[in-house]
Formats: sequence, C-alpha cells, structure tokens
Amino acid sequence: MRLRSILSFVAALCGSLQAQTPPVVAPVAAPAPAPAAPAPPSFLGFAVTGTATLGSQYIFRGLTQTDGRPTVQAEIDLAHADGWYLSLASSNISWLADAGVGTISAGVEVDVFGGYKWAFAKDWTLDIGAIRYLYPGDYSHVSITSPNTTEGYLGLSYSWASLKYSRVLSAGNFGVAKADGSSYIDLSLAIPLGESGWTLLAHGGKTTYTGTGNSPLDYTDYKLGLAKEIKGYTFALAGTNADTKDVAYKNPLGNNIGKSRVTLTITKAF
Repeated sequence: MRLRSILSFVAALCGSLQAQTPPVVAPVAAPAPAPAAPAPPSFLGFAVTGTATLGSQYIFRGLTQTDGRPTVQAEIDLAHADGWYLSLASSNISWLADAGVGTISAGVEVDVFGGYKWAFAKDWTLDIGAIRYLYPGDYSHVSITSPNTTEGYLGLSYSWASLKYSRVLSAGNFGVAKADGSSYIDLSLAIPLGESGWTLLAHGGKTTYTGTGNSPLDYTDYKLGLAKEIKGYTFALAGTNADTKDVAYKNPLGNNIGKSRVTLTITKAF
C-alpha cells in the first residue's frame, strides 16, 4: 500500500515538473550578410576604375575652357595595390578657338598622368607624379606656341585636406612660350558635413608664370561648393572666381575666361 502511494506521488511530481518546463523554441537564424561589392576589374595587377562627367562648363584652375558652354568628360584610372597609378582623361574644349588666333582644329583635351601614392601614416598620403596635357591639332599656321604642356607635381593629403604643387617641365606653358618653371599651388578641402551625405568643397590656388613679360598672366583662383551622392551619381554645385586681368584673359568674343562663375556637374563612377 505504501509502495502504491509512493509511485502515485512520483507520477504527480513528474507531471507537475513537465508542466513547468518551457517549450523548446528553435533558434532564429541570423540574417544573411549583405553581398560584398564586386571587385573592380583588373589589368596586369592594376584595378581599373573610371568616371564620366556631364557639366554646365569645364573649369580648370578657375578658368572656363568651354566659354561657359556644356562639357562631357571621361576618365579611366589604373591603380596598383603597391601605390602606382596611371590615368587617362579627356574633355571637350573651345578656349583655343575662342582665342581668335586663326582656325585651330583642337576641340579636345587629353590628359595622361601617372605616379606613386604612399600612404605613410593613418590618413596621410604623399603623391608624386607627372601629367601631360595634350591638345591634338595643327598649330603650324597660327602665331602661338603649341599648348601641349608637361607638369611634375608633388601632393600631400590628410583626411579631407590636400596641398599640391605643380611645376611646368616643358618649354611652353599652355601656349605661352619660354615659360618652363611656371608653377601652380593649390589647397583643396572636401569636408563631410556630419551624417548628412553632403560634402563642403573649398579650394584656393595660385598660378605663377616665369619668362620675360609673362607676369600679367599671374592670378589666384578660389572655389566654394557643395556635393552629394544620390543613387550612384555625384552632384556638385560650385562657384569659382579668378582674379584674371581683363587684357591678359579676355578673348576676342569679349569674355574674360576667369572672373566669377557657377558650375553644375554630375559624375558617375564605374
């Protein structure tokens, strides 16, 4: 009789414990990680990237290269993990024809440049290289020096700030004869505005010409603008100003290619 009571008690206790045991819940699967961005194509160990740009005009060092008319530009960049790079860029231009020195067939600018970037500390990069500005065309029948120009440059950047010095290595400097050694120095800032996605653009540059009688060509230029990436496209609106002298930089059309200007560009990276 006692054994039956003990067995009944054990059975009741087990039933009570079973009722208090929470049901086993299957673990929730962790969300799948977002797919990694595809690596850019490569060529001989160099990553290949590029950009295409549509702009309301082409501004170079504060000067309009298209007399305020629209521009289409493209650039292809090869970059090696060791720091070496090579780039090719192109844009339409009109400043040579606008200069009024005769019929000039050059309506395109082609830039070839390359060098080495050394990331020597956190957020610090040293950049050394050379660039060749080419303006394919026939200049044998006009009274100007070929505008084709070669520059060497040295740049130093930290986070969103960069300082760059460029020096002319060719005999001519964008059509100005005996101007080797001319220089351009610029300070550029691209400051992120918090988490808004907007970037503040600021720039100041100084152009200095060498050669007898070339000092009136010296000028400074400034830039202030905003940029934002929207669905893979970067929109930038900037105002520029160059304190160019009216006589030195005024073309026969009556336009000073410097002075104050506003430019809108849309760039797509690929």
